[in-house]
Amino acid sequence: MSSRSAHKATVAPPPPLHSRPYGLRNYLICLRGILAREGLRFLHQRERFIASLVRPLVWLFIFAAGFRQVLGVSIVPPYKTYILYEVYITPGLAGMILLFSGMQSSLSMVYDREMGNMRTLLVSPFPRWFLLVSKLLAGVTVSIAQVYVFLAIAWFWGVKPPPLGYLFVLPALFLSGLMLGSLGMLLSSLIKQLENFSGIMNFVIFPMYFASSALYPLWRIQEASPLLYTICRANPFTYVVELIRFAFYGQVEWTSLAVVLGFTAVFLVGAIVAYDPSRGLMTRKQEMGGNA
Repeated sequence: MSSRSAHKATVAPPPPLHSRPYGLRNYLICLRGILAREGLRFLHQRERFIASLVRPLVWLFIFAAGFRQVLGVSIVPPYKTYILYEVYITPGLAGMILLFSGMQSSLSMVYDREMGNMRTLLVSPFPRWFLLVSKLLAGVTVSIAQVYVFLAIAWFWGVKPPPLGYLFVLPALFLSGLMLGSLGMLLSSLIKQLENFSGIMNFVIFPMYFASSALYPLWRIQEASPLLYTICRANPFTYVVELIRFAFYGQVEWTSLAVVLGFTAVFLVGAIVAYDPSRGLMTRKQEMGGNA
């Protein structure tokens, strides 16, 4: 056997395409594609955009006008003077948009999983955690855009935080969106059918929102019901609201920041594990469906 033929015999065949390592450029292309898909979906679903603004605007224009004469807000940090009720509830309404957007993203994941789009995405050669994080970042980007549209409308209603507050609040909105989006992603792994989403609305979204400092100061809740006050302090959404509230005035509420970061890590890791095909909840669901 010649040396040339021996060299050919020792050359290994190239690895298959799906097993080749991907570089940073490939990951960025994938991330850009997921962001573009989520953005186009949002632009094509105008009802979703309008619905995301109707809820907070109803609270700002109607409920706040009625509660203004009933509920007085004393001087509490970060405020240095008496404020209107509309000013107090604006951070909570911004959190409401992030909360509903996170749940809406979970609904879209359930829909995509049933229609096959999400299944196709999850079987791509990219790591499962990267796909979920990319999906999460796309949802957070869309929700932050909705918040700023709401803040622009609220400005004409007299809710005018410091000009730099619109910039300072961006990191708080991003972290809060990550936490609430991770929660929605984790819940999407537990939902088998779209019809079950109404139960999530009743047992997750509304309790999280109303049992928080979004609508009432915690000291008033403590005076009215110590039990409800304890529940509000244990509610992670309370810390989302306070993180946003302080950020509007260029301040960091460190306890809220730590809680938001901690719950973001817990929810995101739980979602990644739940979507892991080898040990997550998705595999158990498929096995149960196959046995049925």
